[in-house]
Amino acid sequence: MAMSKDNRREWSRTRDELVSIMVGLGFPAELGDQMAKQLGSPKAMRRMIGYLCNEKPDNVELVVDEMLAICSDIERWREKKASEAANASYNEMLYYGLGSDGE
Repeated sequence: MAMSKDNRREWSRTRDELVSIMVGLGFPAELGDQMAKQLGSPKAMRRMIGYLCNEKPDNVELVVDEMLAICSDIERWREKKASEAANASYNEMLYYGLGSDGE
């Protein structure tokens, strides 16, 4: 799925902010860039930025651990939504049936 120009701009701005904060905390810019790619969305990056600004971690293990926790939360949310959609389809099939030959 291609991103719109506005979405690309937002992603780039948020990535730049994340990288800037990482550098300000003494971490390499490359780590911030890779984290932005791994997190994937501006919303996830903003969540990471909030963590960095509030906690001001001083070692890379804490930063990476938080990034992995955010990624894990996102994956759990996606799995939950997929499960809910499958359950809704199943319930619809139970309610309406599979159809009959006469239809």
